[in-house]
Amino acid sequence: MRRRGMERDKNMGKIEADLATARALIKDAIFKSRDSPPLAQDADYVPRGKIYRNSYVFQRSYMLMEKIMKIYVYSEGEAPLFHYGPTKNIYSTEGIFIGLIESKSSHNLRTEDPNQAHLYFLPFSVVMILQHLFDPVERDKAVLERVIGDYVAIISDKYPYWNRSLGADHFMLSCHDWGPRATWCVHHLYFTSIRALCNANTSEFFNPRKDVSFPEINLPTGDISGLTTTGSPNRTVLAFFAGRLHGKIRPSIFKHWKDKDNDIIVWEEMPKDSKFSYKEMMERSKYCICPSGFEVASPRIVEAIYAECVPVLVSENYVLPFSDVLDWGKFSVRVSVAELPELKRILTEIGDDGYAELRRRVREVQRHFVVNDPPKRYDVFNMMLHSLWLRRLNLRINV
Repeated sequence: MRRRGMERDKNMGKIEADLATARALIKDAIFKSRDSPPLAQDADYVPRGKIYRNSYVFQRSYMLMEKIMKIYVYSEGEAPLFHYGPTKNIYSTEGIFIGLIESKSSHNLRTEDPNQAHLYFLPFSVVMILQHLFDPVERDKAVLERVIGDYVAIISDKYPYWNRSLGADHFMLSCHDWGPRATWCVHHLYFTSIRALCNANTSEFFNPRKDVSFPEINLPTGDISGLTTTGSPNRTVLAFFAGRLHGKIRPSIFKHWKDKDNDIIVWEEMPKDSKFSYKEMMERSKYCICPSGFEVASPRIVEAIYAECVPVLVSENYVLPFSDVLDWGKFSVRVSVAELPELKRILTEIGDDGYAELRRRVREVQRHFVVNDPPKRYDVFNMMLHSLWLRRLNLRINV
C-alpha cells in the first residue's frame, strides 16, 4: 500500500510539474505578446485579430494543451444514462461531447492510465437520466440525486483520484436546464469540481474561475453538414427575432418591437405564409436578437454566428462561452433590457462601416463554434477542451 501511494505521489508530482511549466510558458507569452510573431510550427494558427483577448497567448496555451493534457474517462456506468447523450435538437452539445471524447479521434488526449491524467470525466448524461427515469406525473427530481450521488460514491470508493483532490480535477458536462441542479446532491461536485454547463448563470452560483460555459447548439436532425452561411450579401432586414414568449427579457422585446417597425422584425413564431425559413431570415438580417428565455443560454447565439448575422446579446448573469479567449464585444452587440426601447437607434448608430467590421469578425469566429466529426483543431470541441485546460491550470494539487 505504501509503495502504491509513493508511486501515485510520484505521478502526481510529474503532472503538477508539467502544469507548472505550462503556466510559466503562458505567463511568458503574456509579456512577449506585444512584440512576438506567431508560433511558426502551428500550421492552423488563428490569425491575429480583435476577436481574441490575446491571440498570441491563446495560441501558446492551445498548443501546450495539445502537447500535455490527458483526460481519463471513467468506464463505469452503462448507456443510455452514461457514455451516451443526445446528438440532435437543443441539447445536442451534451451528446456530441460525450461521443467525441470517447471516440477513436480523441485517442491523443485520452489516457487509459488514470495515474497519467490531468482531468477525469464523469460521463453521465443529465438529459438521458431525466428522459429515462424522470416520471412526468410524480416529477420526483430526486432521481438526479440518486443516480449521480451513487455514481460519485462508486467512483470515490473504487479509485483514489476523487478523494485526492475532493473532485477538483474532475468534470461533468450538461446542456440541460437542470444541469446545475444535477450537481446539488454532491457537495464537492457542486462547489469543487469543474461543471461544464450551457446554463452558465452566475445568479445560480456558476463560478467562472472553476466552471466552464459551453455553447448551446440546436441541431434539429443531428446533421452537422452545411451549418455555416457563405456569402449572403443582401441583408435587407436590420434586426430579427423569432421565438416563444417566455422568461423575463422577451416580454420587453415584444412590447417595444413586435409589429412596431419594418426594420426590426419580431415574431413569436415563423408565419405560415412566410416566403423565407427561419435560417433564411437570419441570413437576410444584419443583426439577430439573442435574448435569454427561462434560462440564460440561447441556441440563437450560435445560429446567428453560423448565419454571419451579428448577435445582439440581451441577457443577465450569463457567462458567455469561451470568454477567457474570445472578446465578445468585438463581434457582437450587447444591449441591456433597459436599452431595448432604443434598440433601433443603437444599431443604426453603429453605421455601415461598423456593421461590416462586426460581420467580418463574426465570419472569423465561426470556426470556433462549428461541430466536426472527427474534430478539427480550434473547432467547438477543441475550444471546449481548451476551456477545461484553463480551469485545470487554475488548480494546484498538493503532492
